[in-house]
Amino acid sequence: MRKVEKTDAEWRAELDSEQYRILRQAGTERPYTGEYTDTEDAGTYKCAGCGEVLFTNDTKFHSGCGWPAFFAPANAESVEEHVDNSFGMRRTEVLCSACGGHLGHVFEDAPHMPGGLRYCINSKSLDFDPAE
Repeated sequence: MRKVEKTDAEWRAELDSEQYRILRQAGTERPYTGEYTDTEDAGTYKCAGCGEVLFTNDTKFHSGCGWPAFFAPANAESVEEHVDNSFGMRRTEVLCSACGGHLGHVFEDAPHMPGGLRYCINSKSLDFDPAE
């Protein structure tokens, strides 16, 4: 896996303010406001920070959570998971393995999906590449 390392100034210059807040400061967009929440088109979801392939439409589902939801990453190496104890909650944070950008969180509350996982991902942390 390639590793992308940039200075804070480089990240600020390349990302819009909301992407920077989410990817570099572990922010969250408001529910039901993200561009990809209801996207059903065939394609690939890449990290908005570095272009790493993260998810595909084949694993996307409508969870009703207000953010794009996936039951698995594109491959096991594309994301990293870390314990997040912020805001008085214990959650599992999902990060891009290549650049360390914050993507969202993963929850074990999708028993109807393969593996039972729900990757709840911020649209602003993603770029969508439609299938040709």
